[in-house]
Amino acid sequence: MELQTILSHVDHTLLKPEATWAQIQTVVEEGVRFSTASVCIPPSFVEQAAQYARGRVKVCTVIGFPNGYSTVATKCFEAADAVEKGADEIDMVINLGLVKEGRFDAVLDEVKQVKKACGGRVLKVIIETCVLTREEKAAMCRVVGESGAEFIKTSTGFSTGGATFEDVALLREHSPAHVQVKAAGGMSSLADAEEFLRLGASRLGTSRLVKLAKEAGHG
Repeated sequence: MELQTILSHVDHTLLKPEATWAQIQTVVEEGVRFSTASVCIPPSFVEQAAQYARGRVKVCTVIGFPNGYSTVATKCFEAADAVEKGADEIDMVINLGLVKEGRFDAVLDEVKQVKKACGGRVLKVIIETCVLTREEKAAMCRVVGESGAEFIKTSTGFSTGGATFEDVALLREHSPAHVQVKAAGGMSSLADAEEFLRLGASRLGTSRLVKLAKEAGHG
């Protein structure tokens, strides 16, 4: 698979709490240079980044991040605020406690409300696969399929593990055709990225692939 094809699926990511505006600018510039699908950045930088990007690359941000246990009203406010400030895509963390309790109807309601708050923007639902059972992951595929969200996403990158080949294959198998899969975290090479795409992911959340491309002298 060609490098540019891989990069076109990448959400070029910088979500470290200590990230500075200068670092965010660099991420935006790299996203433009390498034609990534988007740049994924903290909510506090969305307005500046959207103005700086000037439509040259999509701006993605996160809400309920990274733990997912803020209230539904808080998540909806975060999503609406991000969209108002120029976010093109929203990655939300679900309430994992509700999943563990088997309260999938409540999780579905949460995602539906956040989707409505996104005002037509793309919504990716982070289910944090590393803390869920296989049955819970499959159940969340059904929930996301019914919610109106466009993507189911493996991980925040801030928990005990990132995306695995097994999880991406499982999410693709159990998700309806209209729901796309985003693999996030756990990518250490272009070969990993290519395998995630082969297994059915259509987005890759990572900070490493652009770095690898630069090291290889591309772009």
